[in-house]
Amino acid sequence: MSAESVFPQLEALLPHVQKPIQYVGGELNSTVKKWDECDVRWALMYPDAYEVGLPNQGVMILYEVLNEREGVLAERTYSVWPDLEELMREHDVPQFTVDSHRPVSAFDVFGLSFSTELGYTNMLTALDLAGIPLEAARRTEDHPVVVAGGHAAFNPEPIADFIDCAVIGDGEQAVLEITEIVRGWKAEGRPGGREELLLRLARTGGVYVPGFYDVEYLPDGRIGRVVPNRSGVPWRVSKHTVMDLDEWPYPKQPLVPLAETVHERMSVEIFRGCTRGCRFCQAGMITRPVRERSITGIGEMVEKGLKATGFEEVGLLSLSSADHTEIGDIAKGLADRYEEDKIGLSLPSTRVDAFNIDLANELTRNGRRSGLTFAPEGGSERIRKVINKMVSEEDLIRTVATAYGNGWRQVKLYFMCGLPTETDEDVLQIGDMAVNVIAKGREVSKSNDIRCTVSIGGFVPKPHTPFQWAPQLSVEETDARLEKLRDKIRGDKKYGRSIGFRYHDGKPGIVEGLLSRGDRRVGAVIRAVYEDGGRFDGWREHFSYERWMRCAEKTLPDVGVDVDWYTTRERTYEEVLPWDHLDSGLDKDWLWEDWQDALDETEVEDCRWTPCFDCGVCPQMDTSIQIGPTGKKLLPLTVVGGGES
Repeated sequence: MSAESVFPQLEALLPHVQKPIQYVGGELNSTVKKWDECDVRWALMYPDAYEVGLPNQGVMILYEVLNEREGVLAERTYSVWPDLEELMREHDVPQFTVDSHRPVSAFDVFGLSFSTELGYTNMLTALDLAGIPLEAARRTEDHPVVVAGGHAAFNPEPIADFIDCAVIGDGEQAVLEITEIVRGWKAEGRPGGREELLLRLARTGGVYVPGFYDVEYLPDGRIGRVVPNRSGVPWRVSKHTVMDLDEWPYPKQPLVPLAETVHERMSVEIFRGCTRGCRFCQAGMITRPVRERSITGIGEMVEKGLKATGFEEVGLLSLSSADHTEIGDIAKGLADRYEEDKIGLSLPSTRVDAFNIDLANELTRNGRRSGLTFAPEGGSERIRKVINKMVSEEDLIRTVATAYGNGWRQVKLYFMCGLPTETDEDVLQIGDMAVNVIAKGREVSKSNDIRCTVSIGGFVPKPHTPFQWAPQLSVEETDARLEKLRDKIRGDKKYGRSIGFRYHDGKPGIVEGLLSRGDRRVGAVIRAVYEDGGRFDGWREHFSYERWMRCAEKTLPDVGVDVDWYTTRERTYEEVLPWDHLDSGLDKDWLWEDWQDALDETEVEDCRWTPCFDCGVCPQMDTSIQIGPTGKKLLPLTVVGGGES
């Protein structure tokens, strides 16, 4: 397969497209290795535009992990905008990598990371532009093995026809294991062709090959069972879990974008996993157990990363960063160390019950004091019990009072609409909460110049969560509920002008719901949307609900189901769910019991600080919670040669 650079052909097209710089490559810390000196070659894709894809931590980590290995090469590719897609088709320019502009079809493995299901049509665009058959069944040993990963891969069934395999869980060790299997198969002369390679991957027990499983359906449309159709293929495929994050201090050399991106900062993942037990949160459920990076490990990563990039802000990333057992020492230590350099620190959002003013002051000491973001998620005390978000309104008011009293002027509150058992009254209480926040802010700050922004997203039930059985709220009900809330906020003459209100209508959530809990029959909808011009469905200006519904109405009746069947229908305990044969470690009975607890409005504690609740992850995955404190301090010293001196 030819691996010649297509840049000469591409270069002629770039003057005719928006933001041509995103296709040029050559970023600081990017890697270009000699093709002929490597025997396993990966093309890694985040299926979105460069500005969203380049900062993605998952792809950046795998890119570096693979390129550190001798004889292994990894390059990156992103979705091209429709203007360039049209020109590439016209001039026969294939999907290319940005590192050396080689055709994606020339690589051994094409790995795609899906953090959201709305990237599926972009995957089909990339496959087609690359000249790779859309259906896995039509590919030969000359085509790359198409591997899906990321959070959406925990239910890859809607894209089962288009991918060769999926990896669920952490990718660092998984990609190296896949690499060695590909290397061995190639070294032996590719025995048995593509089928043999996929069999070798499937037999590890940690790589899911949809083509090796048959799905049987019941007359009413539900799944009867999912069965392997090859010998030696496991009935269930397990997720990968990386333990001891200090042994995986990636990225060591973060990429610095050439074009503007959504995050202009260096990010360090300070821990992985979350056991807060929010019932709506797929990310928290599927990444268990909690594994903290040590304070010294974080310090070394920040030091090396800043030297390698020149960024002036460090993002301390995790699902709930303020929960790190040493977050106070981390924030103070980093603020002390970089005080002269004016390096800013940021947390993505802060839990109301984990916020304290000392932490907030450390985070803003060297940077600008922007707004604070909190996520109560539910407007009423009752709905917060349903979702296990153990935050009272008193907690929130006390927290924002502290913030406003210490000089903050802007607070953003994030909620969801359409949560299980939710009523209009639960949502209208969001307005009451915002009013109380503004009133308290004016009282403690002695100023009317404060703001509270209410941001609302539609709730989408996700696989491997207690809400995987829950019905989703319809578009009409979601929009009606949000309209009532908007009218309530705008109608408040005293406080309404101080409250910003941002919300998504119910349409994107229904499409996401179709894709997140769909089975293989949904693949026909995805393909029809792609062929109808669907691209960049995560972007409001490109998303078309009407297109998705039109394509669903065209394809789903043939198999006896419809969009409502996948979205607004409640599931029963007995139903075989499309992802039941993919093992996230969570015991299905435990998830069901937690769903019943939700309906009873029963809260469950965080197992980090309480006895085990038997969710199943630790014994099933042979893992354990890894948390501090380590008792060490992050001293304001420079890191030399990987250790403190």
